[in-house]
Parts: sequence; C-alpha cells; structure tokens
Amino acid sequence: MRREERLISRLKAYNETDMYPFHMPGHKRLAGAEDGETGELEFPNPFTVDITEIEGFDNLHHPEGILRESMEWAAGVYGADRTYYLVNGSSGGILAAISAAAGFESRILTARNCHKSVYHAVYLNRLKPVYLYPQTVPGLGIQGGILPEDVEKSLRQYPDTRAVMVVSPTYDGIVSDIHKIAEIVHRAGLPLIVDEAHGAHFRYGREFPQSALELGADLVIQSIHKTLPSLTQTALLHVNLNRDKGGPYVDIGRLERFLQIYQSSSPSYVLMASIENAVWLMERLRMDRGAPGNAIDRYMERMGRLRENLSKMRCLRLAGKWLKGSCGVWDTDMSKVVISTAGTGMTGTELDGILRETYHLEMEMCGPEYATAITSVMDSGEGLERLEAAVMEIDRELAQELGKTEHIGAGRRAAASGPDAAANMLNAGPTPVGTGSPGAAQDSTPFPRLRSLMPIASAMDKDLERVALRESGGRISGEYIYIYPPGIPIVAPGEEISGEALDLVLRFMEQGLPVQGPQDRALEWLLVVRQNIDR
Repeated sequence: MRREERLISRLKAYNETDMYPFHMPGHKRLAGAEDGETGELEFPNPFTVDITEIEGFDNLHHPEGILRESMEWAAGVYGADRTYYLVNGSSGGILAAISAAAGFESRILTARNCHKSVYHAVYLNRLKPVYLYPQTVPGLGIQGGILPEDVEKSLRQYPDTRAVMVVSPTYDGIVSDIHKIAEIVHRAGLPLIVDEAHGAHFRYGREFPQSALELGADLVIQSIHKTLPSLTQTALLHVNLNRDKGGPYVDIGRLERFLQIYQSSSPSYVLMASIENAVWLMERLRMDRGAPGNAIDRYMERMGRLRENLSKMRCLRLAGKWLKGSCGVWDTDMSKVVISTAGTGMTGTELDGILRETYHLEMEMCGPEYATAITSVMDSGEGLERLEAAVMEIDRELAQELGKTEHIGAGRRAAASGPDAAANMLNAGPTPVGTGSPGAAQDSTPFPRLRSLMPIASAMDKDLERVALRESGGRISGEYIYIYPPGIPIVAPGEEISGEALDLVLRFMEQGLPVQGPQDRALEWLLVVRQNIDR
C-alpha cells in the first residue's frame, strides 16, 4: 500500500477539500468554531490522553470515582435519575435497554421504523416483535409519527407484551406524542424505551421539541455524536425512575450487566472525555444564552433565515412545524433540513447527487423523494449559506423546467412578518397535502406491511438457500432488506416477500438508493428459508 492510499492519508486529503458536511458527527470537523465561542472544546492530540483504567481514572464498568461523578453530573444536566456513558454508540445502549427490559423469548411492541440495532436485539434475545407502523406524510415522501391509539390497541391485543420501543425523533426530525404514549404504556405496567439518538440537542434550545426524558419515557438513548460536538460512537443512556415511590420499570442490575456485555471491556477515555466535553460546552452555552455572540443564539438566527428563505421554494418543499397535528406528528426538529422532491420529477437520489457533485455539499441521507441535511451549533454561517444558495438554485432550475411561477405555500409568507418573524419562520412551510387530525390513522406507509410467518431468529437460523432476488416473491426471507441510512427494514427475516415489496426494492435499486442487508452485496441473490410456504 502506498502512503497516499492509507485511510489516514485519504481522510486528511478529504479534510482539505471544500466538501461541506451536512451529516453527522455534530462537531462538523469544527467548521463553525469561530469567535472563540465553540472553539473552547479544548481537545488535545488524542494520543496524549488515550489511557487505560489506571489509578485515579476509575472504570466505566465499575465506576466509583471520577467517571461516577461525571455521569451523575450529566444526569443532572439532562434531568435523568441515572445516566450512563456509551462508547459503542446508541446501538450499544439500545441493545442493552431491550435486553434488560424485555427478557429472553418475550414479546416486544416496537415501531417498524426503528434502527437496525433494535432488530439485532430482537434476534439476540429471540423476541417476538409486534410492529407499530408510522403514518405517512402525503406529498413529502417521509414518515410521520406513531399514534398513541395504535400503541393502546396493540397492548390490548397482545397483553403478554413486556416492553415498548419507539424512535422519536426520526432521522427526519419527526417527533411522536411521547407523553401520551408513556401514559398508555405505564397504565399497562410496562417500560417505554425511546430511541432519541437524533435528539441529544433538544436540551439546549427552547426552539427544539421537548425531550422524551421530560415526557415520561423510562429509558432514553441519545447519540451525542450525531448533533453535538463529540466524536463518533459517543452516546448516553438515561434512566428515569417513573414507578410510584420512585422505582424503575427496568431492573438496574440487569441493565448494567447488559451494558458490560454490549460494550468494550476497554472503553476509550478519549471517547468518554469527548462526551463530557460536549455536554459541558453545550450546557455552558445554554446557560449563557442572550450574551453577545452566543453560539446557540447565532445558530438559531441562521437557521431562521435559512428556513425562511427555503420556505419560498416553488417546486422543492421544506418539511417543518406546519406538519404538527397531522400524520401522527406531535412536533418537528428544526435542525433537520428535509427537502422533498415529490412531484418535481427529480428523485431524492438525484438531488443528493447534485448537491454533492455540483455544490460539494454532503448530505446525511436521501430517500426516494427527499434528501436530509443534519445541522448543528457547529455549522458555520458560510456552510449554511452554501446550502441555501444551492437548494434555491436547484429549485429555480426546476421551476423553469416545470413552468411554475408561484410558490406553492405563498399563504405562509405572512409568518415572516411581525416581531416574532424569526421564530415564526422556524415553523413555516408550505401547506401540507392530505393532512388530518393527530388521531386520524391513515393506512398508508412508505413500506408495505408483510405477513410474518416465523420469528426473526427462527428464520435467520434455519436452513437457508439462495434464490435470485428478482424471483424471491412468495418466499420467506432469511435476510433483511433496507435502505441504509436509516436502516428501516422493507423486508425482515421470517416475512413473506410480497410482490409489492419486491417491486419496491427493485425500484429503489434502480433509483440508486443504498439498498443493503443481504449477504450478496451485488443484490443479485437473496437467502430465503429452504422450504415452501405452507398455504
């Protein structure tokens, strides 16, 4: 291998380009560390602080000193009863939370749009999942929220359920009504686990939605690295003692045992220091809001301008707080910039590619009809201006092609006037299509609902055979098929592959979306259960 071919050489060369990161990690390679405000990360050369469990520096898996004090401090910051540092990302926290809460071979009620780590926990614990399907946002191509009444209905139908798992916010910043869901789950005497990996920043701005920690969830997992200035793989697991008389819904001893199982026995002090450093910086900035040059205030002002200008697009559409009250959407996260291409003739993949190749903007992800940018307090003003200019130029070109002269959401321009203009524009957006009340369940999801013929673990561990993917319709899948990110299964092991699901997978492949899951990365073959379906 030549020197320039090494990974470190390529990373250094990439950092010297003008490619701007609208993706995680939230430190954005310190793009916005300006005016000394967010430049106070004070992080040294990692080699100089990379140690093991030496005298005076405690042990993450048996904390009695500095790490125990640090995690207790972090719990106080976030308003949790207990907080655990995670060096294996939110994935490790989700695995531990489900393993502790559900119990081996039990039933779990889980949102279908959960991260693939939830499905890994289902496999490892041989759980029987019952799926909660999110609503669909018509005209945008993104998923909405989980309806509380769907949770209640499923718990009545499956009284042997041991735990409930939902994701809020989603990858696209959609927040479900966690308060109502928690009330329903607790009435059944069960723990509510919330994957809040994309919501670690909620604590630091009144402009953001409330955290699940404040709304009654029992176990909340947050990825510090996704939206805060921390290194990749850093996360937090919070515990609330929500039972009467301050007891937990999940056995703490079991939880800590599984945290040891799913995390390295040699946790990185560099990563743990990065967690503490990020929380310390953000909390200091939160307490100092209103002071001249405050980084959070500056970020909010910039996002207000960005969203105001993008709300004037004529063809592309910006998701925002105008979605509240429809499709199960309780709230939305303004830090996620979700641009929909629905109805334009352009796919999300094409928009993502244009932003990368023409404008040197790397988005976090794209779907069939949208692309998503992750922003954070570490974004620079120049970076946000580049995003605005690029998207607006693409929209103008689309408008010329389609002959559009009016903004589809012109009626909402009034939100930009008055003394609360900046705050209003954080909420602004075009008029939503096909909206209803939060409780109006719509039987439409981005992915088809498939018939489950055997548990996930049973299907994956059975005798499997290869069949051509294009000929797999009607067979029982032995593998997952999903777009990653975000990793939500279109097909899960044990499910009968319907013609609709197969057509969807093939269409996504033709659109160039990152379809993953099967062992055959060329996606020519799929592993299926070696037996005919008993009809």
